[in-house]
Amino acid sequence: MTALQLDAEALYAELRAGVRGLLQADAALVGIWSGGAWLAEQLHADLALPGRPGVISSALHRDDFGSRGLAAAPATHLPFEVEGRPIVLVDDVLYTGRTIRAVVNELYDFGRPASVRLAVLVDRGGRELPIEAAYAAARLVLPSTQSLQLARDEGGRFSFSVRERR
Repeated sequence: MTALQLDAEALYAELRAGVRGLLQADAALVGIWSGGAWLAEQLHADLALPGRPGVISSALHRDDFGSRGLAAAPATHLPFEVEGRPIVLVDDVLYTGRTIRAVVNELYDFGRPASVRLAVLVDRGGRELPIEAAYAAARLVLPSTQSLQLARDEGGRFSFSVRERR
């Protein structure tokens, strides 16, 4: 069986074009810790957006908090007013939708945005909640026994690895 090979840099270029199309006037990028935060940071720079992108953590709103505990993630940091602002959430991999549900709950703790749109590098299917990305650079199906993880090297280049779940 051939190992799955995804060109994360090529997918990033697709994501950049897709996010450009999602941005409205006064929109803010918010990256989901950790891969989504890396992507939002790079998108923000490449699209020459004003200010700084936000970083949001799902840790406090996860429905599996009791079994997972508090993940090693920084606190949510949104260096802009959320109230009434269009938000583009950015993540690396969309799977069950549970992280997105948790992040939206966290986001609303900071105010009520005008809209929230989701852009992801890869939608791997397997949704457990009715959540859909407004833009996905790639769509693929992986067995539930595998996880897809984004990495970033010291030079800022992105890559993917597929791992067997324990």
